[in-house]
Amino acid sequence: MKGTGGLWHVRAETGETHEASLRGRLKQEREETKKLAVGDRVMLEMDQRGAHWAIAEILPRHSQLARRAPGAGQGERIVAANVDQVVVVFAAAKPEPHRRMLDRFLVIAEANSLQSRIVLNKIELVDSSEAERAFSDYVAAGYPVHFTSVKQRIGLDELHDQLAGKTSVLTGPSGVGKSSLMNSMYPGLDLRVGEISESVNKGRHTTVGALLHPLPDSGYVVDTPGLRELGMWGLASEHLDECFREFRPHIPQCKFGNCTHRVEPGCAVRQAVAQGSIGSERYDSYLRLREEIEDSERKWAPHTLAKKRRS
Repeated sequence: MKGTGGLWHVRAETGETHEASLRGRLKQEREETKKLAVGDRVMLEMDQRGAHWAIAEILPRHSQLARRAPGAGQGERIVAANVDQVVVVFAAAKPEPHRRMLDRFLVIAEANSLQSRIVLNKIELVDSSEAERAFSDYVAAGYPVHFTSVKQRIGLDELHDQLAGKTSVLTGPSGVGKSSLMNSMYPGLDLRVGEISESVNKGRHTTVGALLHPLPDSGYVVDTPGLRELGMWGLASEHLDECFREFRPHIPQCKFGNCTHRVEPGCAVRQAVAQGSIGSERYDSYLRLREEIEDSERKWAPHTLAKKRRS
């Protein structure tokens, strides 16, 4: 399913694709979580003249991937519905992998109770053993990490097997080779490919909206645009630590139940960092993300209180 200019392309159970518009009440929906999203399952009806399809009902979702809407303001944006896993793709080089951005993607997936897997593409550009060491923290935390190369056909079969029969959100920054990777595993899928600008070493945004592609051997992939701004939605600062998998065994051992894992005495998380069982870069990402969420909470607390009083 994808939306274009007020019309949605809906794939029926028979495999046919129909172009459909929204019924009036669905079109007027203001609440973001109730709006139609890519990946939604719907009921279609033919109009009285038998000329056009209309989406009459959105069926209940078993999962969704949500983020904060980009730009100013506080609002939720549904990236995709009925998702089984999030596949986060970064490049080994050109552009260089941004680990804090990766951690942000992983936290958003964890906050939405979704499984994640990491793909480090263009592995032919670097020493593979160094790349494996650099991402060993994620393997230790329980994340599957795939090292792939389209040019050298490395790791493609293993990744292909992990996409079969699932609905996967394919995401990551622009220019890391998401589309080339998918086109290589699934010839004819025809995902759009962007090029790297040498001057800024950032990928151009080729995919302009989330698209749901059926895979030839069962399953779907949601191709999302490269995201320059990735905001978290609905995650309270006191629950951020739970979104770092390797923190979870240590959190109950902290002396204080409301430990922020900054300066409190008896913090088991900081002790684990000192002992090397939690990576220092991952811990630093936690501190930065916690500060960001707390800043947002302070900024929007008066707005939220005023909204509650009005209601």
